[in-house]
Amino acid sequence: MTTTTDISPDAGLTPAMRQHRAAKDAYPDALIFFRMGDFYELFYEDAVVAARELQLTLTARDKARSVPMCGVPYHAAAGYVQRLLRKGFRVAMCDQMEDPKLAKGVVKREVTRVLTPGTALDSTLEASQSQWLAALAAVGSGANACVGVASIDLSTGEFRATEFAGGDAWALALDELGRMRPAEVLHAQGASFGSGAKPVRQGELGSDAAARTPKPAEVSEIGATDTPLEDWVFTDEYALPLLRQQLKVYSLDGMGLTGHAAAGTAAGAIVHYLRATKQGALEHLDTLRFYARNDALELDAVTVRHLELVDPLLASDGPQTTLFWTMDACCTPMGKRLLRAQLVRPMQDRTAIDGRLEAVGEAAADIRRREALRRSMEGVLDLERLLGRVALDSAGPREVVALGNTLAKLPGVRSATSLLVSARWTELAQGLDPLDDLSGRIGMTLVEEPPVTLNDGGAIRGGVDGELDELRELSTSGRQRLAAIEERERTRTGINSLKVRFNSVFGYYIEITKANSKAVPSDYERKQTLVNAERFTTPELKELEQKILTAQERSVEIERRLFAELRASVLASAGRIRESARRLAEIDLLGCFAHMAALRGWVRPVLEDSPVLEVIHGRHPVVERHLEESGAGRFVPNSLYLCAHELTPTRDGRAVTDGAPESSSHPSLALITGPNMGGKSTYLRQAALLVILAQCGSFVPAERMRLGLVDRVYTRIGASDNVARGRSTFMVEMTETAAILNTATERSLVLLDEMGRGTATYDGLSLAWATVEQLHNIIGARTLFATHYHELTLLAERLARLENLRVVVKENAGGIVFLHTVERGAASKSYGIEVARLAGLPSSVIARAREVLKLHERAESQQVREAVVPAERTASMQMTMFTPLSQRIVDRLEEVDVDGLTPRDALSLLAELQRELKGGA
Repeated sequence: MTTTTDISPDAGLTPAMRQHRAAKDAYPDALIFFRMGDFYELFYEDAVVAARELQLTLTARDKARSVPMCGVPYHAAAGYVQRLLRKGFRVAMCDQMEDPKLAKGVVKREVTRVLTPGTALDSTLEASQSQWLAALAAVGSGANACVGVASIDLSTGEFRATEFAGGDAWALALDELGRMRPAEVLHAQGASFGSGAKPVRQGELGSDAAARTPKPAEVSEIGATDTPLEDWVFTDEYALPLLRQQLKVYSLDGMGLTGHAAAGTAAGAIVHYLRATKQGALEHLDTLRFYARNDALELDAVTVRHLELVDPLLASDGPQTTLFWTMDACCTPMGKRLLRAQLVRPMQDRTAIDGRLEAVGEAAADIRRREALRRSMEGVLDLERLLGRVALDSAGPREVVALGNTLAKLPGVRSATSLLVSARWTELAQGLDPLDDLSGRIGMTLVEEPPVTLNDGGAIRGGVDGELDELRELSTSGRQRLAAIEERERTRTGINSLKVRFNSVFGYYIEITKANSKAVPSDYERKQTLVNAERFTTPELKELEQKILTAQERSVEIERRLFAELRASVLASAGRIRESARRLAEIDLLGCFAHMAALRGWVRPVLEDSPVLEVIHGRHPVVERHLEESGAGRFVPNSLYLCAHELTPTRDGRAVTDGAPESSSHPSLALITGPNMGGKSTYLRQAALLVILAQCGSFVPAERMRLGLVDRVYTRIGASDNVARGRSTFMVEMTETAAILNTATERSLVLLDEMGRGTATYDGLSLAWATVEQLHNIIGARTLFATHYHELTLLAERLARLENLRVVVKENAGGIVFLHTVERGAASKSYGIEVARLAGLPSSVIARAREVLKLHERAESQQVREAVVPAERTASMQMTMFTPLSQRIVDRLEEVDVDGLTPRDALSLLAELQRELKGGA
């Protein structure tokens, strides 16, 4: 949201406004918050924009009203700035660099920091959430394209990068952004996603990307601010040396960036941006983690959204619909963020997963040690963000005390962890640095309850600095010392009316009446003559006055120096703090998993080499908790068995199954039929959530579970469109299905719900039919396919590893009852009309629908057409496909020799076909 300012020449500006113009010239795309006394003022078009966005009153600086202005109190500016940042603006804070009382002439002002959506520390951000600043850097084009994605959460110092190569590199990079949901995206101007630094609205970020890649990812809901930078920032000649300088390393190989120039360039661009926006020395930014997407169970942005892993599908639903909310029993902010990150990037390493499962099992079985561990983390605050505030020089004494108090709890956490003996607990305990040296220094330097800012004084403990103690004693005992001087001078001079006083003009003085002027000692210096008295000073009083008047200022100066030394000590230990925070987060996460397992009766999944997915009496964790807390009943458990199968390659390069249909005892694809509201979607989501939990290292809600590790979970669930990008609901569905069919492997888990319902029956059924065959014959992935196309159930006769499952419904005189039970076999009805009745459709509509349904089920297409649509509005109706009866009639018609058919023979044939239709009905 770039703003421009038309400022008159310098000759017509005051000194302060010339400072404002210099700041605006340096940061033309930012709103300038210009400190003037107790307010931050905005001028010219900045004021117009801020007044509109913040609903402030617009005033003027001059009588001609040629300089619009508005302002906010400096102590409340943070809230206003955050509101502007959420709208995608950039804000430059132009502060007073000297004390106005001591300044000679105009107060010096400079831009101290530029706040952007991706760099500002949002005080309203939840502990579990991260605020990402991301960057995209591209190398090459087309099939040789390589796109790097780097991201940083400045509040915690987490800095990471990845890279994608090939013709779909842009699509993969944009999908990674969609999963990450950054607040701001940096990119080269030559690869602009939009015009100017403005919020990316629905569909904007992906629209221009489509011109660069034939398969753009769907990123319509990213909602990031688009920030283009000069192209030279994204060159490896500039970005890589800058990154090495920031990380203080000779080579980036140790960060995993060998051969990943695009990822390193994106990370270097972030460093450039942080420095350009004056984010401080960035001492906590000393490491970078490279990750490959296939290092973890892959979940694209669509799957994360459909499964509601961390965010609800609808904002109105609230967080209670998410897996994160259901699982969150973490004790620390770091644990909550790790849980959130783990749910969207579960593990792939079987050894690591088994190690976690063993640790969770041990803690779940020992309530005493488990609860001791969780109690040891009570009161642990956000180590990573406290360190981030110290590094960004935005931490006051209270934040540093909070950091010290949290560090002081680490030895207790380490001791509690050491009581658990499995390998992972032992590793975490041994690697947890208690940092008692640093916490001890903080405790010995700062008082337990310090003031908010150093300006208030009193943050440093007594005994830390001798001069500070003397100045404090002087400040508190100054009155007593003045009283002592007064008493001594009365005795020395014999003047009982002598007084020692103070005023802001003359400072400290001795006042003597005119009647006693002859008794004034010779060492007194006259300061002022009044009508009835004389005022004097002495060298001793001058010295005391100087000490008392400067004691407070000098005390604050000494406290600032000592606090800066303490801050330097904290930053010198930044690596140790961050590593302890990382281990503490995993300790908390495993404790959370153990707590959930013991509380809810979950079991340990068994990992196998075979590509199996077996769940005995599994339960949906989110729905189960919701039912229990709402008192709506108990969740009905269901079982599942799928096993991916080996495929035999053919001469044309395809992979197909061997042999004719024999048995579905080891199905790879389950076709699920049954009514809406019966629980098909819940069954699909349940399978995915159990896999995700298992590969996070958590126990699962089931009686038993066997799992061959999944490389990727795909979902095509629900209906959505993207009007802004010209994509209908069906187009979105087909795009997501294409991604599945083009990239899934036999190690994947595929969930498809109601595919093909967004178009005509013939088209939808044909696409669904072909997709099932592709998944079964070519891909071989473990697949759950929910559908209302009952014709697809016939595929069980042709496909060896397809199994029909149905959701059970009980019919009675009052309608239907959903049993939410899944069993083998195909459903005979969809019960759509019954569901419509439950939804409240008018009884006349329900009655008429039943009449039409009966006609349609008899396959009397002509009569149905006449009954449903009057002659003047006749429209074709599609018949049910692939029934044996209709196929026999089609076969007979194909065999007829039309040219040799007499009229009588034609009539006879029509009559015979009609009788066959009626008989079949």
